[in-house]
Amino acid sequence: MKLKKPLEKLYEEFNTRKHVHTDPIIFLYDYNYLKDMEIVGLITACLAYGRVAQIKKSVAAVLNPMGASPHDFLLQASLKDLSETFSGFVHRFARADHLLGLLWGIRQVVREYGSLQDCMTKGPHQDSATILPGLNAFVQEILSVASSDPGHLLPLPHRGSASKRLHLFLRWMVRKDDVDPGGWENIHPSRLIVPVDVHMHRICTLMKFTERKQANLKTAMEITCCFKKISPHDPVKYDFALTRIGIEQLPVPGFIKT
Repeated sequence: MKLKKPLEKLYEEFNTRKHVHTDPIIFLYDYNYLKDMEIVGLITACLAYGRVAQIKKSVAAVLNPMGASPHDFLLQASLKDLSETFSGFVHRFARADHLLGLLWGIRQVVREYGSLQDCMTKGPHQDSATILPGLNAFVQEILSVASSDPGHLLPLPHRGSASKRLHLFLRWMVRKDDVDPGGWENIHPSRLIVPVDVHMHRICTLMKFTERKQANLKTAMEITCCFKKISPHDPVKYDFALTRIGIEQLPVPGFIKT
């Protein structure tokens, strides 16, 4: 396809560590063990909305009390411990009770399944074309054991939103390159769905990948199908590079204005 070559060039230029300073993925690089990294990844992704500076401040406020191993911290903590540690937490629309519900849900799932990856990959969902059924079951599992409602921090994908932050989390954990750390080897990148935010929606509209006005699940699936024609085994490959255009306020490359 005519877009393959310029997209590859964009990927080579922007999909590098020197561009991650504007992305919350930087928090994952501080951890060497997968069971820590996946917990950090989910917490970070759930809080990844709003201004970059505020996201970093809020994520740090959650991770710093957890010390070197968020996995060990959560498994050793009681509900009272977590409530006291994160009392007064606020991130835009998220309050301490939302965060507490998320953290306790993660804790209980890890205690039952051994890891978030094992929970995500349980059941018959591995045969589905996309990760969507498995992701929905994964979120339901966390919600079923949460101490309180995490609210918008953890949306159910089947309700129709783009669930951008959850698909961003999966991109981080499943793909492996200079930016995405990977580690979840039981899910093939071909099953991932593009995380659609305002930046990706704008770019994909310019590329004629979608004419839909809302960045919802249908839009994300439509966009993912277009990227699959270019990169069947890794449709989310160009996500980080393409979103740098909007995030870093760069000129839109000529090939995008098709």
